[in-house]
Amino acid sequence: MVSISSISRLIVFCIALCGFSVAYGQPYQVGHITKTFTDAARSNRSVPVEIYYPADVAGDNKPFAAAYPGKAPVISFGHGFVMTYDAYANIRDAVVTNGYIIAFPTTEGSFSPSHSEFGKDLAFVVREVTALGAEAASLLYGKTDTNNCVMGHSMGGGAAFLARSYDPSIKAMVTFAAAETTPSAITAASSVNAPSLVFAGENDCVTAPATNQRPMYDALTAACKHYITIKGGSHCQMAGASTTCSFGEATCTPAPGITRAAQHATINKYLVPWLNYTLKGNCAAGTTFETDLAADGAVTHAKNCTLCSTTGVEVGELSTGFLVYPNPAPDKIIVQSDREAVSRIVVSQVTGRVVYDARFSGTTIIPSSSFPAGVYLYRISDGEAIVAVGKLLVSH
Repeated sequence: MVSISSISRLIVFCIALCGFSVAYGQPYQVGHITKTFTDAARSNRSVPVEIYYPADVAGDNKPFAAAYPGKAPVISFGHGFVMTYDAYANIRDAVVTNGYIIAFPTTEGSFSPSHSEFGKDLAFVVREVTALGAEAASLLYGKTDTNNCVMGHSMGGGAAFLARSYDPSIKAMVTFAAAETTPSAITAASSVNAPSLVFAGENDCVTAPATNQRPMYDALTAACKHYITIKGGSHCQMAGASTTCSFGEATCTPAPGITRAAQHATINKYLVPWLNYTLKGNCAAGTTFETDLAADGAVTHAKNCTLCSTTGVEVGELSTGFLVYPNPAPDKIIVQSDREAVSRIVVSQVTGRVVYDARFSGTTIIPSSSFPAGVYLYRISDGEAIVAVGKLLVSH
């Protein structure tokens, strides 16, 4: 008879292997659709959006990737001042080929944009694209996860802070050379407690880190936040070539100290693993992110947490005698023990808030249907000793 300990080791190995394959070994093609949403809450405001998603064949209106496992997290991305969505092909391709849906609202592209309305657009688009997963006629039917993220560059980065302050249900935030906005993104950051990744360019002369990204990062109340400064990186090189962005950057100093390709490579090195950890619960990706960050001479960084770590024990390590499944968990978590002694299991959000705490022996079932979708940590203790820890993704 196969023991629980043998099964648990096999499951951990398979989860790690499958996570690696999806993240790095099975890139998808980029499908595309155009939609226009109407926000009834803002006098029927029209919000046109360009949406990109994993597909087997690249192009417009292609079917969603047939072999995609489960549902894909949704990302809403805000463009920079008088920049167009297609300037962000580098970020689009990086995330979509690794299994994410990304949507670009094309509003507020004039020389007198409303930062507040743009922030509301970003939050609105997250909800509307996610809702397409419930529409049988949509190419995204059954494929949108409730784990989501708001992103943006320059003005769009500042608007991402506003978006998260308007909608606390947004699960995560990533910004690139974020610019101060009206209303203030720095002020809005104090209400942002979602996991956050803030990129800055050392040679950014358009939105200087000292007066833009660093104050935003410092004001964040997130229990897990990271700040990465790309050495020699510039404002415009966060994106692809843009005449309007380059025109503004040419009027100030310092000039970029690295190539655009090098800056993009650094962004991708951290963006995809961070997303894979934060939105997909991929522990190996979190470890890769932290290991690379600690050793990378091309960046400097600040942080208040370590991905994929709890009480000094690597998340995902199971001691002999416990089996916790399924993962992802849609509506219940099953915990099995081959020990006769009573153990205690505590399940908490990544912010540290405990959502379940109980004692058990043998088999117990945790009803996860009431948990908000997201990444959770669990620890099992036997008396004072922690005997098993792990990470679970709850996805309804």
